[in-house]
Amino acid sequence: MDADIGRLYAERGVAGVRPRFSMALIRLHHRGPMTVKELAGQIDVTHSAMSQTVTAMRREGLVETSTGSDARTRTVALTDRGRALVPFLEAEWRATERAWAELEAELPYALTHVVDDITAALQRRSFLDRITQQLDRPPDGADEPRRASGDQSGREHRA
Repeated sequence: MDADIGRLYAERGVAGVRPRFSMALIRLHHRGPMTVKELAGQIDVTHSAMSQTVTAMRREGLVETSTGSDARTRTVALTDRGRALVPFLEAEWRATERAWAELEAELPYALTHVVDDITAALQRRSFLDRITQQLDRPPDGADEPRRASGDQSGREHRA
């Protein structure tokens, strides 16, 4: 789906913008300059991920950075180019949400419910705990990794 959004950007002449930039650019437009840490919190990603995104956005001329209140922080602000793209990005965001709702209505189950159920299950028991438990189980042959080709049996066929 991100690839299709990227193709939409290309079709509309929005060069150098990746889907992962959208929310950061929109938030900067509405809230003004922020530190990388604040922006990461707004988007709910790690500081490291946002730092990489800011670097990529700066390379495309969408944001500029300056030293924050101390030498360890960077403040991120929109450039004129970044600011000019926000109306399109907001319209695309709303259209994407409507397209998602349309897609989800075609499915026999709501993907948002699946995500909620997975989140609840992982809150009960972390994925790390689940992996650790599986590593600690004695091998019985039935736990061999499934082939990437889609072998539904869970076993590789050997000659």
